[in-house]
Amino acid sequence: MNALLTELRPLLRPLFAPAFTAWGSPFTWLELLACGVSLAMVLANLRVRVVAWPLAIVASLLYFLLFWDARLYGDAALQIFFVVVAFWGWWQWLRGRDGTGAMLTVRYLGTAARWRVLAIGLLLWPALGLFLWRFTDSDVPWWDAFPTAFSLVGQWLLGRKYVENWAVWLGVNVVATTLFAYKGLWLTVGLYVLFAVLSVAGWRAWQRQAQVARTA
Repeated sequence: MNALLTELRPLLRPLFAPAFTAWGSPFTWLELLACGVSLAMVLANLRVRVVAWPLAIVASLLYFLLFWDARLYGDAALQIFFVVVAFWGWWQWLRGRDGTGAMLTVRYLGTAARWRVLAIGLLLWPALGLFLWRFTDSDVPWWDAFPTAFSLVGQWLLGRKYVENWAVWLGVNVVATTLFAYKGLWLTVGLYVLFAVLSVAGWRAWQRQAQVARTA
């Protein structure tokens, strides 16, 4: 993959060029574009707008390039998974149905399902960390693995319109913020701080929608 990206880099050079420098760090056009598309995606998710999914595909491809260049291989690989899952989520929001056969609405997980989801995330975290430690040159394999593992969980919950996806994203965003600060991706740090705030807003908005769906 490194060899392929090295060959493609001349074509991608305009994206990796610094747009401006602040606090001693360059901000590339790639990071600016990825942040802008990602913000639009999260706002669309908050409003349960299906356009969030094509925006997610574009944002994931941009962040794949950014994270791979920063040697955050877990997060980079996660973006490719996000592209695949975005097509699935797009279909779920358009045609997906719940256990009763009704079209998907914003709803809650049951108590037992919440514990299962948490257990899956906690099992994925060390498994992904071990993989990154053994098979990549990542300098933060375990740290990188946490947001990677729980993003997989959050993406499934989002695709199935479970309110709890926002709680998962809040945890992912807080951990990812510190990781990106360590890597000097300061624009992305600011974006993920905003994502954390929007996770709380999304959580509240989806709780209201779930309550409306229950009383309808």
